Amino acid sequence: MTLEELRKRAQELRAAWKKEKGEVTSPEALEAVRVKFLGRRGQLTQLLSTLKEFPPEVRAEAGRILNSLKQEISRELETQGAQLALETKKARLAAERYDLTLPGRWRPLGHLHPLTQVRLEIEDIFMRMGFDVATGPEVETDYYNFEALNIPEDHPARDEWDSFYIDEERLLRTHTSPVQIRVMKSRRPPVRIICPGRCYRRDTPDATHSPVFHQVELLWVEEGLTMANLKWIVEEFVRRFFGPGYEMRFSADYFPFTEPSAQVHIRRPGGEWLEIMGAGMVDPAVLSEVGYDPEEVTGFAFGLGIERMAMLRWGIEDIRLFYQNDIRFLSQF
Repeated sequence: MTLEELRKRAQELRAAWKKEKGEVTSPEALEAVRVKFLGRRGQLTQLLSTLKEFPPEVRAEAGRILNSLKQEISRELETQGAQLALETKKARLAAERYDLTLPGRWRPLGHLHPLTQVRLEIEDIFMRMGFDVATGPEVETDYYNFEALNIPEDHPARDEWDSFYIDEERLLRTHTSPVQIRVMKSRRPPVRIICPGRCYRRDTPDATHSPVFHQVELLWVEEGLTMANLKWIVEEFVRRFFGPGYEMRFSADYFPFTEPSAQVHIRRPGGEWLEIMGAGMVDPAVLSEVGYDPEEVTGFAFGLGIERMAMLRWGIEDIRLFYQNDIRFLSQF
């Protein structure tokens, strides 16, 4: 290629560049044109690679011609790129502009889940009565979940707790009673605690059963406590939670960790009797296991299901509604 041919080729490239950049309307299109002319395989880049073919006496002039064109294109690229970026920003701002004179839009606020509402209310009632809130791990050892509660490995009562075992020694707790054992092992009487938390059993989900559910258990250990104290606490709780007019009755039952044991039923005015909790005096074997002297102190405990309390309060007949995250259901509470 001669020097005159190079000049002609450079003029053609300049004209092609002017034409194509005049048709660009976006930063993306401008980048495509830049690659076409100045990219690694761009037209001007390829022309620059031919400089080594020119004789030494004209190579400098050829380089000047092509470098001048390259600088010209680069300057125009920078100028047009800045202009396109400014236009793009203006368009975006115009699209996002808010009319502050328009009336506001109402946005619904979230609120606590109904089970959380009931748990917090139960905690508040018992804390006002002088009880502390205690918590413990949801992954428990077999010792705390069963053995320390007077339920040895061969005890038939274990059949009532169809458990999720992680290995031979650990399982997902089937009740919050293990928290009571941990607390009693860590302090001396008097002990006045409630233990709220999640529990797990291998129940088939239906209207009244769920493999994950929530409990609140109460424990009071001190000198001289009797069933009369237990009945008063339960009566006071029912009155504060459900309101006046509810009746309550106790019926005999059996639990390995309480003796004597009872079921507590309530009846709303004009309604039927409904079981709300199991209760009883702490078995002396449990007190001995944690290092307490059953001859010096007595205690009582009971456990209630948070889901059951919520169902009784609001007349809900299917426990699964609490776990389906249906906003139409949850927004009612």
